[in-house]
Amino acid sequence: MRRGAVRSHYLDWLAQALEVGRRTEPLPDGDAVVGYATGYDAADIAPFVLSLRAVFDGPVALVVDADPDLRAFLAQNDVTAVDAPVWRGWAPHPVMQRFVAFAGLLGDRPGAGLACDVRDVIFQAAPFSPAPHGLEAFIEAETPLADHGFNMKYLRALFGEAQAAQLGDKPCLCVGTVLGPRAEVARLSRLILSLAATPRSEIGGAFGADQAAFNMAIHQGLTAAILRPNYGRAATLGLTPGEALGFRDGQVVNPDGTISPIVHQHDRHPHLDTAVHDRWGGGLEHRKRVRPKSAGQKLAKLTASLRRRTPELR
Repeated sequence: MRRGAVRSHYLDWLAQALEVGRRTEPLPDGDAVVGYATGYDAADIAPFVLSLRAVFDGPVALVVDADPDLRAFLAQNDVTAVDAPVWRGWAPHPVMQRFVAFAGLLGDRPGAGLACDVRDVIFQAAPFSPAPHGLEAFIEAETPLADHGFNMKYLRALFGEAQAAQLGDKPCLCVGTVLGPRAEVARLSRLILSLAATPRSEIGGAFGADQAAFNMAIHQGLTAAILRPNYGRAATLGLTPGEALGFRDGQVVNPDGTISPIVHQHDRHPHLDTAVHDRWGGGLEHRKRVRPKSAGQKLAKLTASLRRRTPELR
């Protein structure tokens, strides 16, 4: 190894990723929705697709596996199916890989973009109305980051104890729904990828690194963003008590009685999960959020955990 060189799986992958992003053909101009849905089939993503197409007729692209039935379902609903990249060697968790696709598909094009989760998101009104005036980051809980063990774990891992503590009093922002001008969402996606290069590769490429890098980018002012309260344009429900949420006239109802255009994490609440599937499942199988893991998957999770605790030459 040359003197001064840095050995990191994540940095090697990032060089590939940025090149893939540059080669990606952006969606047509105008408002667009993008998501990353590898590992899912039509039954998993039907609520997302069918509810979105009920309120939005613009470009939609999902990165998916080469499943013929899934791709036929997407074609029937005018959703562009995008092949997942094939990486050379090590690759991070899909929650990090997705930002390569988000940046490339949105590009530096006119219009607004929504980059979001897929399996646990539905739509109840036009997501881009009113039109955003800048990048919007959505608060997922009233309590500060310091009260969220998962977020603090990865903030400490990526940026150290001191920087994590500096953000402890800030609101917890959710990376699962990000909306704004397409160029700004694409720029934020590249920033998240770069911020995750700070630690060892097994941390920067882990599930949870995306959330930490997103909160760091916004709260440290590395990109300009408007903080939006929960239950506005987007409702993030994972930390909301289930008894505070209702389902009326085919829609999820917020604790204050309002209806949000974008609903995230509805499946954390069984009464909403069932009702949403009945409304938007398209007659397909109702999939449970948690599925049994195979022995191979359990071993892979253990291996990843051990690697995160092993020193890496940097």
